[in-house]
Formats: sequence, C-alpha cells, structure tokens
Amino acid sequence: MTSSSRRSFLRGIGGTVLALPWLDSLARAESGPGYRVPLRMAHFYVPIGVVRRGFFPGEANHIIPKGNLGNVMKSLGKQDPHYGVKPLQELTPTMEPLAPLKGKINLITGMDRTFQQGTDVHAQCASCYLSSAKPYTVDGSAWPLDRTLDHVVADHVGTETPFATLEFSCNSHRDNKESIYFDNISWYGTGHLAPSIRDPRKMYRRLFSTQEVDRYRDITDLVLEDANALKRDLGFADRRKFSEYFDSIRTIETQMDRLENMKAELAKVDFEEPPEAYLPRGEYIRLMGDLMVVALQTGLTNVATFMVGPERWDTPYRFEGLFDNPRSHHQMSHNQTKMIDDLLKVDRFHMQQYVYLLQKMEAIEDADGASLLDNTLMTYGSGLGDGSTHQYNDLPIIMAGGGDRVRAGRHINMPEGTPLANLWLTQAQLMGLEIDHFADSTGTISDVVAS
Repeated sequence: MTSSSRRSFLRGIGGTVLALPWLDSLARAESGPGYRVPLRMAHFYVPIGVVRRGFFPGEANHIIPKGNLGNVMKSLGKQDPHYGVKPLQELTPTMEPLAPLKGKINLITGMDRTFQQGTDVHAQCASCYLSSAKPYTVDGSAWPLDRTLDHVVADHVGTETPFATLEFSCNSHRDNKESIYFDNISWYGTGHLAPSIRDPRKMYRRLFSTQEVDRYRDITDLVLEDANALKRDLGFADRRKFSEYFDSIRTIETQMDRLENMKAELAKVDFEEPPEAYLPRGEYIRLMGDLMVVALQTGLTNVATFMVGPERWDTPYRFEGLFDNPRSHHQMSHNQTKMIDDLLKVDRFHMQQYVYLLQKMEAIEDADGASLLDNTLMTYGSGLGDGSTHQYNDLPIIMAGGGDRVRAGRHINMPEGTPLANLWLTQAQLMGLEIDHFADSTGTISDVVAS
C-alpha cells in the first residue's frame, strides 16, 4: 500500500471511493526527493461588483457615482492613469479580513474589460469574465464569449486528474429568473456551458461516489476499514494528516445533513420568498468551499471555479449576522446612496468567505512542505468595478497564493486600459502553458511573477 499513488482511491461497498490527500510517504514513493507539487488554479467570483469607496485604496471620501458609466471612468477623477507598485500596507474596510494573509496576496487595480454593445451588462460581465474575447470577433454570437481560462488551462494540467475542471455555484434557488449567462462563468466555448453544481450533496457524490449510496450510512464509514489498514503503514506525521483529512470529510457530511434538514423544515413554512432565501448564506458558501478545497487537496482536480452568487437576480438571501430578513444584493446595489452601509456589509461578508477558504488552504500542508495555498493561484474578482454604475473599468481583483512562484504583498496599479486578459495570460503561463496571448491580452503582468 505504501507504494500507492497519491491519486489512488480507497474503495468501499456500493461503488464509493475516497481520494487520498497528499501524504509525504506516498509522494516520496512515487516521485522521489525534490518533488514539487503541481500548481493549481481557482477563481472565486463575486457578483454585482463592489462598493468602490470600501474596496479601493484612496476612494473612501469620493462621491458615490450615479448612472450607467459603461467604460467611462475619466469623468470621475478616480482612475490613476499611471502604473505603480507599492507594498500592500493599510487595508481598506472591505479588505481588512485579509490582514492575516497580507503577505500572500496582491491587490491588482486598473484592470479593464471592453463591453460589447447589444447584450445585458450583468450577463456579459459574468459569462465573459474568464474569456474576455476581443469584441465583435466571435462569429454567430452577441457575446464576446470564447473558451474560458479554466478550460484552456485544464487542457494542459487536467489530463491526468479525475476531473479536468470543477465548477461550483452558491446559487441555491430554483427560480431561474435570468438566462444561463447571468449564472455561469465557465464555458467550454461559445454557446457551450460547463454547468456548475449548486447542491452540496450532488457535488459530494460527484467527487466521492460512483453509485447511489443513500442506503449506506456515510462514505467515510464505507472506506474506514481500508483507511485504517493504510494508516498502519504511515509515519506519525502522515497518520495525523490522514486523521485530519477524514475529520474534515466527516464535518462536511455533518454540515450537509444540517442544511438539508433545515431546508426540509423551511419548505413547510409559507414564506413570501423561496425557502432557500432563509438558509444561512455563509454556512452554505463555506460548505461548497470546503468541497472545493478537498477536491484541490486530493488532486481530484487542479482547476476550479467558484461562483458566490448570480448576477442581477433579485432573489434574496439571508446574510446571517448582517440583516434580520433576507435581502437582495442586486436591489441594494441600485440604491447605493441610501443603502451604502448595508452594501459595505455584504462586500465584507463575501471577503470573509474568501478569507475562510484562504486560511483553510494555508493550514493544509502539501507533500513538498508548502501549503495548499502556496501551491494554488486563488483569485477573487468580479466582472463589474461598481455594481450601481455597471462600469467595466478598474475591476476589483485580488490574487492570493502561488508561493515562491509569485511576488506577493503588494498593490499593483496597472495603467488605464490594461486588459483583464493580461492577468489571465500571466496565470496561464504560471500554470505551465507556453502561450503568448489569451483573448484580448496585450501582454503579461511581469510584477506578479517571481524573478
């Protein structure tokens, strides 16, 4: 058993499988000394932009903009046209939760996208976020939508993983008010959606089960006998890591059971909103995030996308700890002057979920001694620079992780008009792709890459 590959599966009855985490002894057996864990990539997408004065340095006292600005920012006097790099020191109110990880992130400002006239602003900002094709170059489509970055990268790094990519969504509602373009950021190509999974139980079964296993107690019990046999052959550090991993899987199972029971009880109550609106929002996001982290940790995939919520839907959510009743993020964003304090709370709430995942990844040690976060490019971003004005300029982008492959702890302000695709090209090259352009890129961001 000690010569097993890290990607080996422990198998129980009912067709259930459980992937192994990184274990030092297994990595040494398969790779020898000097082995370096492959880099992963994950994208954490936040809908409807952010409140600029809470997120962007130097904008705290700026007047809240009004109207649909599109790609016009010069009139605001907010965009610094000059390039600059400086240490990331004081964090803005929205970014404050990142303080414990400040040395492992880069704030990248000044990144723009070009809006193609003729389609909805929200739909285009989501669906084209990871493709950013040159406007009016995609035949037969009203969208500048091409194969997205995650699949381009997975073509290179996903050939030996069980899943080339995994698509996570935290939209629990079934009232499909909008089209698929508002609710998906991952696409195989123009018009070919890579459907995301929204139900934690469905994602759990996709990751760990090959057959229906409802009649059995739980997945960890099914494979426990094989697991214990393997544990006896491991060293102390690996036994501890193995136990931590199984404990995390059991915690995920418990969380799923709790939310499913809560949802069943809520369905019996007559609400104005769907029952899903009353589910604890943060708990749901963190549960889906835990599943993504496990998938990256075990090598089930090296590429993942994580969509916190859909664009523009007026569907309410109960942001636990913030409001007494479910609230619509989109509706609040269009009344920013009166609801700015509430919107700032939502932005910080989303940042806290991102930080939760970063800290969880930082606590997981990979076989090369680095953390899972060090071996992952984990990017926070949105397709709008401001939810109330629908601007495509100066998008809120934070890039975390990467270890010694990147230079971190800085604020990188790009020149006005720098395409977001320049960052995607940079990430693709960091992931090992030998390409010199992606979508509408004009170059790379050299200050992200370690010398």
